[in-house]
Amino acid sequence: MKNSTDWIIPDWPAPANVQAYTTTRLGGVSRAPYAGFNLGDHVGDVAQDVAVNRAQLKRRLNLPAAPVWLNQVHDTQIVNAAEVTVGCTADGSYTIEAGVVCAVLTADCLPVLLCNREGSKVAAAHAGWRGLANGVIETTLAALDAPPESFMAWLGPAIGPQAFEVGAEVREIFMAHDPQAVDAFKPAPTGRWLADIYQLARQRLARQGVTAVYGGGECTYTDAQRFYSFRRDSITGRMASLIWLAK
Repeated sequence: MKNSTDWIIPDWPAPANVQAYTTTRLGGVSRAPYAGFNLGDHVGDVAQDVAVNRAQLKRRLNLPAAPVWLNQVHDTQIVNAAEVTVGCTADGSYTIEAGVVCAVLTADCLPVLLCNREGSKVAAAHAGWRGLANGVIETTLAALDAPPESFMAWLGPAIGPQAFEVGAEVREIFMAHDPQAVDAFKPAPTGRWLADIYQLARQRLARQGVTAVYGGGECTYTDAQRFYSFRRDSITGRMASLIWLAK
């Protein structure tokens, strides 16, 4: 993984025309409790500060267009980023058109970026446990309409397995879909379960035929200096994961 001061560049063998980044909380003008580079306009931050941060994002990453920001609801709806307006309700987007920027916002949930080896299709999905359990990865791959084995995936910063405590019902939901999901859960001292959302995502991707999976290993919850975390702070900002095809 290649890190700059303020963002993460996925370390994956994507075609040269595929551009992708995940931001951190570093930089920006937002004030506490959103301190830093908050890109979410739905979390209570000062609207003008978010607008400044988004303008900085576009300028500093030399984006070909403003990202297609979504109204994320922890579901599985995936949209064509070239055909929707900003703020449409969805938990992921894809494009086959150069210069269209797919984006998802996260602060513990897992951002999943996808591209095909030909460099002609890209997607970004917001995979919290609900969306992951209900099939947001499967829906994203279906929307891309190409053999899943032709894609690679990158898993961005999310809550780590040492911090993601869930109830037995969450474990049962995943195991009902795939008994191998049992390997992604460890007993917690509280009597609940610690879930590895990275492993759960890799299992879902593998079942669809995507075995070239990169990233993972970050923990938004424990790294308060670099990442926002809803579970840690409740009132907090959001990072963005972005992907597009260069013109």
